[in-house]
Amino acid sequence: MEKIKIRGLVKISAVIFLLWGILVAIKGLYDSFWGEPESNLFAPNKWDFVSKHQWLTWAGFEVAYGAACICVFFLLLEYSKYLPEFIERKHEQTKTF
Repeated sequence: MEKIKIRGLVKISAVIFLLWGILVAIKGLYDSFWGEPESNLFAPNKWDFVSKHQWLTWAGFEVAYGAACICVFFLLLEYSKYLPEFIERKHEQTKTF
């Protein structure tokens, strides 16, 4: 018999969503208040290629995406409460050719 951890897999994926969500949300907040597109470095005038409105729209998307990932973290944690800690199954022999 082999044991397969089920709840641990869900918790690991929840932590990955949390870390990714925090990273993306922080990047979006940085872009909203301090950041600017790289095209401003090469444009004759700032905000010629990418308008400030377009940039803030993209930054808002990043913040919303980060918040959604953080929400998935909480949903997965809640879902993991209903799963068993591990399951046991019969160990299958692998066939070699």
